[in-house]
Amino acid sequence: MTNDIIKPLANAVILTALALSLGACASDPSQVQTLPAVTVSQTGPCCGPITPAARNILKVLDDSNVENLWSKHRHVNWKTGVPDEPAEYKGREADTHCSAFAAAMGERLDVYMLRPPYHAQELLANAQTAWFGSTLGRKAGWTSVDTPEQAQALANMGKLVVASYQSPDPHHSGHIGIVRASDRTEAEIRESGLLMTQSGEHNYFRVSEKAAFKWHPDAWPSGVKYFSHDVPAQ
Repeated sequence: MTNDIIKPLANAVILTALALSLGACASDPSQVQTLPAVTVSQTGPCCGPITPAARNILKVLDDSNVENLWSKHRHVNWKTGVPDEPAEYKGREADTHCSAFAAAMGERLDVYMLRPPYHAQELLANAQTAWFGSTLGRKAGWTSVDTPEQAQALANMGKLVVASYQSPDPHHSGHIGIVRASDRTEAEIRESGLLMTQSGEHNYFRVSEKAAFKWHPDAWPSGVKYFSHDVPAQ
Protein backbone atom coordinates (compact mmCIF):
# COMPACT_ATOMS: atom_id res chain seq x y z
CA MET A 1 0.00 0.00 0.00
CA THR A 2 2.77 2.52 -0.79
CA ASN A 3 3.82 4.23 -3.96
CA ASP A 4 7.32 2.77 -3.70
CA ILE A 5 8.38 0.45 -6.48
CA ILE A 6 8.88 -3.14 -5.36
CA LYS A 7 10.13 -6.14 -7.18
CA PRO A 8 8.04 -7.19 -10.17
CA LEU A 9 4.78 -8.98 -9.64
CA ALA A 10 6.20 -11.92 -11.57
CA ASN A 11 8.58 -12.57 -8.70
CA ALA A 12 5.67 -12.46 -6.27
CA VAL A 13 3.81 -15.02 -8.34
CA ILE A 14 6.85 -17.32 -8.28
CA LEU A 15 7.09 -16.95 -4.52
CA THR A 16 3.36 -17.58 -4.18
CA ALA A 17 3.67 -20.76 -6.21
CA LEU A 18 6.47 -21.86 -3.92
CA ALA A 19 4.32 -21.10 -0.89
CA LEU A 20 1.50 -23.17 -2.26
CA SER A 21 3.83 -26.05 -3.02
CA LEU A 22 5.02 -25.92 0.58
CA GLY A 23 1.46 -26.15 1.84
CA ALA A 24 0.78 -22.50 2.61
CA CYS A 25 -2.72 -23.07 1.24
CA ALA A 26 -4.53 -25.98 2.79
CA SER A 27 -7.38 -26.08 0.27
CA ASP A 28 -7.62 -29.02 -2.10
CA PRO A 29 -6.43 -27.71 -5.49
CA SER A 30 -8.98 -29.90 -7.23
CA GLN A 31 -11.88 -28.12 -5.58
CA VAL A 32 -13.44 -25.12 -7.30
CA GLN A 33 -16.20 -23.46 -5.32
CA THR A 34 -19.66 -23.19 -6.87
CA LEU A 35 -21.54 -20.21 -5.52
CA PRO A 36 -25.16 -20.60 -4.43
CA ALA A 37 -27.91 -18.78 -6.29
CA VAL A 38 -28.92 -15.47 -4.71
CA THR A 39 -32.41 -14.04 -4.57
CA VAL A 40 -32.40 -10.28 -4.03
CA SER A 41 -35.31 -8.86 -2.06
CA GLN A 42 -36.82 -5.65 -3.37
CA THR A 43 -38.11 -4.70 0.09
CA GLY A 44 -36.23 -4.74 3.37
CA PRO A 45 -32.79 -6.37 3.72
CA CYS A 46 -31.70 -7.45 0.27
CA CYS A 47 -29.57 -10.48 0.74
CA GLY A 48 -30.74 -13.01 3.30
CA PRO A 49 -30.43 -13.39 7.06
CA ILE A 50 -27.16 -13.05 8.95
CA THR A 51 -26.19 -16.55 10.01
CA PRO A 52 -24.32 -17.56 13.19
CA ALA A 53 -21.26 -18.29 11.04
CA ALA A 54 -21.39 -14.73 9.69
CA ARG A 55 -21.67 -13.37 13.23
CA ASN A 56 -18.50 -15.27 14.10
CA ILE A 57 -16.69 -13.44 11.30
CA LEU A 58 -18.10 -10.12 12.52
CA LYS A 59 -16.72 -10.87 15.97
CA VAL A 60 -13.26 -11.51 14.55
CA LEU A 61 -13.43 -8.19 12.70
CA ASP A 62 -14.79 -6.29 15.68
CA ASP A 63 -12.17 -7.80 17.99
CA SER A 64 -9.34 -6.71 15.68
CA ASN A 65 -8.98 -3.21 17.19
CA VAL A 66 -8.40 -2.02 13.63
CA GLU A 67 -9.18 1.60 14.47
CA ASN A 68 -6.12 1.70 16.73
CA LEU A 69 -3.76 -0.71 14.95
CA TRP A 70 -2.41 -1.03 11.36
CA SER A 71 -1.86 2.73 11.55
CA LYS A 72 -0.76 4.60 8.44
CA HIS A 73 2.76 6.01 8.28
CA ARG A 74 4.00 3.34 10.70
CA HIS A 75 5.79 0.11 9.89
CA VAL A 76 3.70 -2.65 11.47
CA ASN A 77 3.70 -6.37 12.03
CA TRP A 78 1.23 -7.47 9.35
CA LYS A 79 -0.38 -10.09 11.59
CA THR A 80 -1.04 -7.86 14.60
CA GLY A 81 -0.99 -4.31 13.30
CA VAL A 82 1.39 -3.36 16.11
CA PRO A 83 4.19 -0.95 15.11
CA ASP A 84 7.52 -2.74 14.97
CA GLU A 85 9.76 0.16 13.97
CA PRO A 86 10.35 3.52 15.72
CA ALA A 87 7.84 6.30 14.98
CA GLU A 88 10.47 8.19 12.98
CA TYR A 89 10.94 5.25 10.58
CA LYS A 90 10.19 6.44 7.02
CA GLY A 91 11.32 3.45 4.99
CA ARG A 92 9.47 0.81 3.00
CA GLU A 93 6.14 -0.71 4.07
CA ALA A 94 5.25 2.29 6.25
CA ASP A 95 2.40 3.88 4.32
CA THR A 96 -1.07 2.28 4.73
CA HIS A 97 -1.97 -1.31 5.52
CA CYS A 98 -5.29 -2.37 4.00
CA SER A 99 -3.84 -5.53 2.47
CA ALA A 100 -1.93 -6.53 5.60
CA PHE A 101 -5.11 -6.16 7.65
CA ALA A 102 -7.12 -8.25 5.17
CA ALA A 103 -4.46 -10.96 5.21
CA ALA A 104 -4.38 -10.92 9.02
CA MET A 105 -8.15 -11.37 9.21
CA GLY A 106 -7.86 -14.24 6.74
CA GLU A 107 -5.23 -15.90 8.90
CA ARG A 108 -7.42 -15.54 12.00
CA LEU A 109 -10.23 -17.27 10.13
CA ASP A 110 -7.87 -19.96 8.77
CA VAL A 111 -8.21 -18.68 5.19
CA TYR A 112 -5.11 -18.06 3.11
CA MET A 113 -4.69 -15.06 0.83
CA LEU A 114 -1.49 -13.71 -0.68
CA ARG A 115 0.51 -12.20 2.18
CA PRO A 116 4.03 -11.75 3.59
CA PRO A 117 6.57 -13.24 3.27
CA TYR A 118 5.45 -14.33 -0.21
CA HIS A 119 4.76 -10.72 -1.17
CA ALA A 120 5.93 -7.52 0.51
CA GLN A 121 3.34 -5.30 2.17
CA GLU A 122 4.05 -2.68 -0.49
CA LEU A 123 1.51 -2.75 -3.31
CA LEU A 124 0.09 -5.95 -1.86
CA ALA A 125 -3.56 -5.01 -2.55
CA ASN A 126 -2.81 -4.89 -6.27
CA ALA A 127 -1.12 -8.28 -6.12
CA GLN A 128 -3.89 -9.79 -3.99
CA THR A 129 -6.60 -8.65 -6.42
CA ALA A 130 -4.75 -10.24 -9.33
CA TRP A 131 -4.01 -13.37 -7.28
CA PHE A 132 -7.61 -13.99 -6.17
CA GLY A 133 -8.72 -14.36 -9.77
CA SER A 134 -5.68 -16.35 -10.89
CA THR A 135 -5.33 -20.11 -11.17
CA LEU A 136 -3.41 -20.08 -7.89
CA GLY A 137 -6.13 -18.12 -6.14
CA ARG A 138 -8.88 -20.39 -7.44
CA LYS A 139 -6.94 -23.47 -6.40
CA ALA A 140 -6.59 -21.95 -2.93
CA GLY A 141 -10.39 -21.80 -2.70
CA TRP A 142 -11.20 -18.24 -3.81
CA THR A 143 -14.11 -17.63 -6.16
CA SER A 144 -14.97 -14.49 -8.12
CA VAL A 145 -18.32 -12.93 -7.23
CA ASP A 146 -20.27 -11.14 -9.92
CA THR A 147 -22.36 -8.55 -8.07
CA PRO A 148 -22.32 -6.66 -4.76
CA GLU A 149 -25.68 -8.22 -3.89
CA GLN A 150 -24.22 -11.70 -4.31
CA ALA A 151 -21.19 -10.62 -2.25
CA GLN A 152 -23.52 -9.43 0.51
CA ALA A 153 -25.51 -12.65 0.45
CA LEU A 154 -22.33 -14.73 0.72
CA ALA A 155 -21.04 -12.61 3.61
CA ASN A 156 -24.39 -13.08 5.35
CA MET A 157 -24.07 -16.85 4.86
CA GLY A 158 -20.72 -16.84 6.69
CA LYS A 159 -18.19 -16.80 3.87
CA LEU A 160 -15.13 -14.56 3.93
CA VAL A 161 -15.75 -11.95 1.24
CA VAL A 162 -13.33 -9.24 0.13
CA ALA A 163 -13.90 -6.14 -1.95
CA SER A 164 -10.71 -5.15 -3.74
CA TYR A 165 -9.39 -2.78 -6.38
CA GLN A 166 -6.25 -3.15 -8.48
CA SER A 167 -4.73 0.15 -9.55
CA PRO A 168 -4.13 0.38 -13.31
CA ASP A 169 -0.77 1.95 -12.44
CA PRO A 170 1.42 -0.86 -11.06
CA HIS A 171 3.41 1.71 -9.07
CA HIS A 172 0.35 3.01 -7.20
CA SER A 173 -1.54 1.23 -4.47
CA GLY A 174 -4.92 -0.42 -4.81
CA HIS A 175 -7.26 -1.10 -1.92
CA ILE A 176 -8.95 -4.02 -0.18
CA GLY A 177 -11.39 -4.51 2.68
CA ILE A 178 -13.48 -7.25 4.28
CA VAL A 179 -17.21 -7.21 3.45
CA ARG A 180 -19.33 -7.20 6.59
CA ALA A 181 -22.49 -9.24 6.98
CA SER A 182 -25.31 -6.71 7.16
CA ASP A 183 -28.99 -6.06 6.59
CA ARG A 184 -28.42 -3.44 3.87
CA THR A 185 -31.21 -2.95 1.41
CA GLU A 186 -30.74 -3.04 -2.35
CA ALA A 187 -31.29 0.74 -2.43
CA GLU A 188 -28.57 1.30 0.17
CA ILE A 189 -26.15 -0.88 -1.78
CA ARG A 190 -26.85 1.07 -4.96
CA GLU A 191 -26.41 4.36 -3.13
CA SER A 192 -23.20 3.74 -1.19
CA GLY A 193 -22.18 0.11 -1.58
CA LEU A 194 -21.58 -2.67 0.89
CA LEU A 195 -20.25 -2.18 4.41
CA MET A 196 -16.60 -3.03 4.97
CA THR A 197 -14.07 -3.31 7.77
CA GLN A 198 -10.75 -1.88 6.65
CA SER A 199 -7.40 -0.35 7.31
CA GLY A 200 -6.25 2.39 4.97
CA GLU A 201 -6.10 6.17 4.84
CA HIS A 202 -8.61 5.85 7.65
CA ASN A 203 -9.31 2.69 9.61
CA TYR A 204 -12.92 1.69 10.19
CA PHE A 205 -14.83 -1.13 11.78
CA ARG A 206 -17.78 -0.16 9.59
CA VAL A 207 -17.60 1.96 6.44
CA SER A 208 -19.42 2.04 3.11
CA GLU A 209 -17.61 1.11 -0.09
CA LYS A 210 -18.26 4.58 -1.45
CA ALA A 211 -16.34 6.12 1.44
CA ALA A 212 -13.73 3.34 1.64
CA PHE A 213 -12.68 3.67 -2.00
CA LYS A 214 -12.88 7.46 -2.25
CA TRP A 215 -9.07 7.71 -2.50
CA HIS A 216 -9.32 5.67 -5.72
CA PRO A 217 -11.69 7.57 -8.05
CA ASP A 218 -11.91 4.76 -10.60
CA ALA A 219 -12.74 2.09 -8.03
CA TRP A 220 -16.30 2.22 -6.70
CA PRO A 221 -18.64 1.15 -8.11
CA SER A 222 -17.45 -0.23 -11.44
CA GLY A 223 -13.81 -0.99 -10.62
CA VAL A 224 -14.29 -3.00 -7.42
CA LYS A 225 -14.00 -6.79 -7.58
CA TYR A 226 -15.43 -9.28 -5.09
CA PHE A 227 -14.09 -12.66 -4.08
CA SER A 228 -15.31 -15.21 -1.53
CA HIS A 229 -13.87 -18.16 0.35
CA ASP A 230 -15.42 -20.78 2.64
CA VAL A 231 -14.47 -20.35 6.30
CA PRO A 232 -13.65 -23.45 8.33
CA ALA A 233 -15.88 -24.01 11.35
CA GLN A 234 -14.52 -21.91 14.20
